Amino acid sequence: QVQLVESGGGLVQAGDSLRLSCGASGFDLRYYTIGWFRQAPGKEREGVSYISSGSGRKYYADSAKGRFTISRDMFKHTVFLDMSKLEPADTAVYSCAATYWDEGSWPDQSDYDYWGQGTQVTVSS
Repeated sequence: QVQLVESGGGLVQAGDSLRLSCGASGFDLRYYTIGWFRQAPGKEREGVSYISSGSGRKYYADSAKGRFTISRDMFKHTVFLDMSKLEPADTAVYSCAATYWDEGSWPDQSDYDYWGQGTQVTVSS
């Protein structure tokens, strides 16, 4: 049974850092693209960062470039999102998602088959 469990969210101040974790079970990370998404109140869910299957290519949305880092630990079956220089605009529920996808392209949000329950990140000014 595929399962994704996020952790690491919380309340922080602007400029702080936070590490989100996405624990994966029931599938082999080598063959799945993992994405971090976020949804702020009243806004649509948006992709923040992705890590591909295979070699682990990385993608960052413009809002994440230079501040966020995605990584994965195959032995721990975990994908991380390290966030630094956090801003109030980063306040959202962050979710990770997985899809069986070739590393040659990036899936659309609708292509992700499995989703975690989300973790709240709140950045105060």
